[in-house]
Formats: sequence, structure tokens, C-alpha cells
Amino acid sequence: MVSCANFLDLASGDLLDLSRTPRALPRVMTVPGVITDIEGSNNEDSDDSSTACRERIIIVANVLPLHAKRDDATGRWFFTLDEDSILLQMKDGFPSETDVIYVGSLTVDIDINEQEEVSQKLLEEFSCVPTFLSPDLYKKFYHGFCKQQLWPLFHYMLPICPDRGDLFNRSLWQAYVSVNKIFADKVMEVINPDEDYVWVHDYHLMVLPTFLRKRFHRVRLGFFLHSPFPSSEIYRTLPVREEILKGLLNSDLIGFHTFDYARHFLSCCSRMLGLEYASKRGYIGLDYFGRTVYLKILPVGVHMGRLESILNLSSTTVKVKEIQEKFTGKKLIVGVDDMDIFKGISLKLLAVEQLLELHPELQGKLVLVQIVNPARSTGKDVQEAMRETQLTVRRINKIYGLPGYDPIILIEHSVPLYEKIAYYAVAECCIVNAVRDGMNLVPYKYIVCRQGTPKVDEAMNLIAGAPRTSSLVVSEFVGCSPSLSGAIRVNPWDIDAVAEALSLAINMPVAEKQLRHEKHYRYVSSHDVAYWARSFVQDLEKACKDHYSKRCWGTGFGLGFRVLSLSPNFRKLISDHIVSAYRRTSRRVILLDYDGTIMPQTSIVKTPGPEIISILNNLCSDPKNTVFIVSGRGRSSLSEWFAPCDRLGIAAEHGYFIRWSKASAWESSPVVADIDWKRIAEPVMRLYTEATDGSCIETKESALVWHHQDADSDFGPCQAMELLDHLESVLANDPVVVKKGQYIVEVKPQGVSKGLAAEKLLSTLGSSGKSPDFILCIGDDRSDEDMFEAISNAVSSPSLLAVPEIFACTVGQKPSKAKYYVNDTADVVRMLEGLASASLKPKFSSHTQVSFDTVACDALQ
Repeated sequence: MVSCANFLDLASGDLLDLSRTPRALPRVMTVPGVITDIEGSNNEDSDDSSTACRERIIIVANVLPLHAKRDDATGRWFFTLDEDSILLQMKDGFPSETDVIYVGSLTVDIDINEQEEVSQKLLEEFSCVPTFLSPDLYKKFYHGFCKQQLWPLFHYMLPICPDRGDLFNRSLWQAYVSVNKIFADKVMEVINPDEDYVWVHDYHLMVLPTFLRKRFHRVRLGFFLHSPFPSSEIYRTLPVREEILKGLLNSDLIGFHTFDYARHFLSCCSRMLGLEYASKRGYIGLDYFGRTVYLKILPVGVHMGRLESILNLSSTTVKVKEIQEKFTGKKLIVGVDDMDIFKGISLKLLAVEQLLELHPELQGKLVLVQIVNPARSTGKDVQEAMRETQLTVRRINKIYGLPGYDPIILIEHSVPLYEKIAYYAVAECCIVNAVRDGMNLVPYKYIVCRQGTPKVDEAMNLIAGAPRTSSLVVSEFVGCSPSLSGAIRVNPWDIDAVAEALSLAINMPVAEKQLRHEKHYRYVSSHDVAYWARSFVQDLEKACKDHYSKRCWGTGFGLGFRVLSLSPNFRKLISDHIVSAYRRTSRRVILLDYDGTIMPQTSIVKTPGPEIISILNNLCSDPKNTVFIVSGRGRSSLSEWFAPCDRLGIAAEHGYFIRWSKASAWESSPVVADIDWKRIAEPVMRLYTEATDGSCIETKESALVWHHQDADSDFGPCQAMELLDHLESVLANDPVVVKKGQYIVEVKPQGVSKGLAAEKLLSTLGSSGKSPDFILCIGDDRSDEDMFEAISNAVSSPSLLAVPEIFACTVGQKPSKAKYYVNDTADVVRMLEGLASASLKPKFSSHTQVSFDTVACDALQ
């Protein structure tokens, strides 16, 4: 395997002053006041000559929104805007004063001697920055890794045999990474990292965010996936699965068309990276090393103005009349699909055949016009799909055709947009039967075209303002399906059901067609491409608003790079710093959690090793120290494990039982030991244990704990939430609290917590004249947060003679009430070993304190 580390040696470029795209597409107000609100957004500086920075968005995609053509006579290149490109249309969602720059490749190969001239031309005239890729590299990148490996996998096709896709090819993956690096370099040439927003599009560029995040830790970066995201069972088969996930997580906002795609992504992050997500006020967020990566769920829309302008073209109205005359007296169904194996074209044809067989009265009256767009990729699978389609059409037309009548008309050549729109306007039903598709806009375009315009109404001899009708049959595996609640949803593999759906669509009462059409048109017209773009950028701005309120460090190698983002007051606890404070104090309290703090959570053997026992004994042997293990575990286990530590204090079961040393007696919490609630809680826990493989119940003297660490990473947390709700309901009248912790659900008496235990220990020491001047408290989970809060409040306690030096420290970088953190249990052990050594060594004469500024680099180790 070739290392990818060299791909991340990014170079920054000079910031260029780029002009805007010279003209915009026709615009239409789809919701009253929407466009006005955008263009009239607050602009406090009304001086046009102001030198203030304008907001700028850099849109990065595989292909630039341009048409390219070489003049045969002069040999010069000419470029025009592709007004059907979503990348160009989405500009209508941005404020009018926003500058937009495009970074992407061209669909033609530019000679190396012409590249500089073409780059300058595209930059000046179209605000486009081209990425020039060699034909061989582009072939490996696009036709190789993207289309032969990512595209099939994301559409649920595994390479289980030679006829079902290509096996993973490391050289194609390296080409994919190289191209992403080239795109990132181009972005770096034009970006102002403190001001600009970057919006990356689709599966071609999924590791690009890693390159940008490595170069600019606070880059404002959004990513939108226009294809499906497969379930974790499918995605996990990809050998570079973690590299791609981590690449996406280097974005600030990740967009998906449907919740299903987002849910699959979250499941992959949970199963492969151990990340948890939370939903707050309608937003889904993943905590990724201190950064919150937000998810956006919103399907893209169509450009209303573009469609309506084409509807009004004379060529369109002429074609509308021609189609209407040709199919007079026929029930016209239209289908428009790319030629690939996932569009379900053959299944659609078989459904039409079934419909004609079940309803012979439709013979001679029903026509399906199937327009096939040219394939975007090459390969034998595409050729076989095309051949199968052609053979099926011939067979059906031979069986059910009549002189002058074919039930299926297959249009295989490239069809101009105005002609497709004419078919949409005339057809009384549209069918999209894909077996898997990201976001298919054909139904949206059909709805808009059926709404018509005055010119189309005139061409079709319709009364102006009369109610419109439409019928949609849509596969439930298409991204637009959830948004079209009035469509007839079908399983494309169920040919009988699709045939029945087509029959229902063409025979539906006119009134019902009108209601369904009105419902669809309201949605499509209000959720157009401008709405989608505007909504995404607004959420991107929200996701990036805290960038400069945190401190950031880069860590990780190669494509595993990520940024640690922490509160300015949340610092790594450096051993030299705490040892210095330890040496100059004389009444020290050390409170240590056990699991996840001095014992790794993943360790199978939970008993402390000789090294831990030795360190604790050395700390306890110092008469200036009071050392306690504060754990949720039972007192019998802790007593047995720490039997060699005579002077070690133990607070068991979150402080319900406390023992100051091995020789002292156990003290119980003053809380009444009423355990009648166990007879209610234990059967409920047993029920969930039987239903959740890998879970178990731990019975303590004062509490019951349900563990799910070894359960399925998705099912376990789901069951934990259900159990939490169930127990809170049945124990509502009992003096207990139900809490969810790290891989646990615990029921314990009210008034028992690590925080109260810490308060009791400090209060006892203070009242006995041993008020501490040094407090170290280390823990790793939610139960330890109570302890952090308690020792922080100890500063204002009247029982303390002086303000102690407090070190509340959590294990791992995460939101916490602690002021400090260490990376893992190994760091905890090293720190305690350093303190124990300081107790055994003579005191230095100098008490130099190491500042955090001088050890900033150490924070990354």
C-alpha cells in the first residue's frame, strides 16, 4: 500500500481578485416575498464604492457549469455557460451581492500549452477556476474509481462476481486521492480562508475536505452528497471506508437528500468510528474531536424560471402541438432516464407489458414514450442494459402493436431539453421506476410543465386559469419520493404492483388528479433550487459561527487528519504544571474514577495491575495526601481489588458507601436504604436483557445497572433509551433516579452521586482542620461531571481555610465541566506516576511553573 501522507503536503496560493459570473438565469418569485428578501438583505453600507469585503462562496464540483467548443478555423476555444447546470442555477439562492467562484474540471482536454490562456479567460469571464487533469488520470479517477467502484457501491451493488462490478483497485483509489488533492490546490489558490465559504459537491470529491482542513483549520466548509448513501452493511465493504468517512467529517455541514441517507451515514460513523450524534432544536450534530459536524436533510429543487422560459419558447409550443396531434385519443405516459443499470427501465417496460396483458382494452390507446439519455459511464453492464431494453421494446411492440401503433416508443438519441419539456407538458402520467437513485428531478420538472404557461395553454387549447392535472408513479427508492406525498409510490421490483399503479394513475378521477397536482406544485414551486441553496448556506453559516471562539490543533496522519477544536478555557493538563503545584502544597486530595480513568473501558480484565497498585501505594504513603477511588462499582469488588492499598480511601456505588482506609469501617449514605424498588426495576431490566444480545445486569447493594457495551452499536443505545423511558415511568413514585451513562442505564437512590460524595469528603477534611490546598479530580463520564462541579464549588465553601489549587480533569476531549483534559488512561497513569515520584524525591528549591503557552505543542501529543 502506498502511503497517502505525501498527498497532504498542501501549498497555499496567492489570493486572486475574481469577478462574478456575468449574468444570471431568469428568476421567478416562487413564494411571495422570497426573492425580494434575498436581494434586499441587510446591507448597512450603502456606498457602492466601499472597499468592504463582499461575501464569497467557492463552489467545487467535478465539472464546471460550462460548454466548451473549439473553432475549427481559428483553433481557439469558446466557452458558454451551461444554464441547465444546477451549479449555475443555485446562485439564485444567494444574496445578489455574493460573489461566486467555481472550481472544477472541463469536459474537454486542453493542450498543456493552452491551459494558462484558458485559465485566465475562464477566470475573467466566468469566475471559473479549471482543474486540468491528464486523460489517463481522469479515466482512472472518473471512469475507474468513481463510476466502477463508488457509484455501484452507493447504489447497493457489491462486486461479488466479475459481472457485478469491479473489485477494489488500489491504483484507482490513488488516482481519486490525487485528483481531490489537485482540486484542493485550486481552491487554495483563490480562497480567503477567513472570509470565504466553500461548498463541495458529490461523491467525486469526498476526501477533498481533509486537504482543505489540514491547510486551513477554520475553513468554512460544506459538502452535499447528490447520490444515495448506502446502509452500513454495504458501505463497510469498502476497503477505504474510514478514509472517506473522515474526509466527510472534516466538513462543517454535510447535506443529504433524505433522512434515510443521513441515517445510514450516522450508522457508519457509529459503527466504524464510535461517534455518537445528538439532535438539538431540529439540527443533527456529530461531535468530532471537539468540532460539531452538522447534518442537513433537504432535497434539491428545480429552477422554476429556467423551465418556464423554455416552456415559452416557440420551438417548445410547436413540439407540444406536434405531440398532441400525434397522440390524439391516446393515454400518453412519459419516462425520462439515463441509461444505466439502476434506472429500472427494463422493469418499467415489463410493467407496461403486464398492464396491456391485464387490460386488453388499453391496446391501441396506451403509449409509453421512453426517452433514454446517453450513458454517463462506459462498461459492459451499460451495454447489456441497453441491449436488454431494445430487445424488450421490440418484443412488446411485436405482441401488442397494431398497424400504425406501437405501445412503447423508445427514443435513444440525444433529445434537446425543449422536446423533453414538451413531452412533460402533454403526458397525463409520468413514471420514474429506478431501483436506486439519489435525487431524480424528472417528477419535479413534470409537475412544473403540467402547470404550464399561457403560451403552452394556447398551444394545447386549454382555458387559461383552468385547474391542472398530473399523475405520478414514483419508485420508493428514489430520493424525491418522500417529498411527493401525492404520488403513487411503488416497489420497482414488483412488476404487478407497478402495472396496477399505472392503471390507477391513468384512470384516476380528474378531481383527484387536480388535488394531487396542486399539492405537488405547491411544494415544488416553494422548494426550488434557490430555496435549497439558500437554506444550505444559511445552515453552513450557523455551523461555522463558533470557529474563532475555540482553539484548534491539527492531528493525525494522511487521510486520517482531523482538527481538535476546544474551548479556550479547556486545556490539556500538563504533567510539569501539576507536579509544580503538587510540590508546593501540603494538604492534598486526589479523587480518581476507576473505569475509563485508570482502567481502560475496553479492557477485558478489570482488576488493577501491579503498576496501578504500586503508584497508588506511593501516593498514599505521603502523609500530605488523601487519595480516594470514587467509583460506581460495588464495595466488595473494590475492596478485593485494592486490598494491597492499606491507606487508600474508597467511595463505592457513587459514594453510597465510603471507607477512609482499609482499617476503617464502611460508612453508609444517610439516605434511607429502601430497596423495594428493585422488585419493580429488575424484571424490567431482565426483559431488555433477554431482548438485547450482549447486554447484562449488574446488581449492587444500592443500585441496579444495565450494561450494553457488548451489544450492537446501533441497537444497544436504542434499547438503552427505551429502557430509560420505561424505568422512569414505572419508578415515578419511588425515591430513586434513573440515569443513562456510558454504555449503561443505572437506577440508584435519590441523593446519591459522586458530587455529594466529594462534598462530604472535603467537608469532613475541612471540619477536622485538614482543609486541602490542592485538589485533583479525574473522571471520564457523566457521573464524574457531578464531582467536577462539586470541587469547583468548594472554592466558596466556608469550611475551607484557603482557596485550593483545583485540577478538575476529564479523560478525552469532549464537552465537560472540567477545566482540563488528558487524552486517555495511559496519560492518567503517567501523570499519577509523576506525582508519586514527586512525593518520593526531595523538593526542588525552585518552584518554576510552566505556562501553557510554552507547552502548546505538547498538547497535541
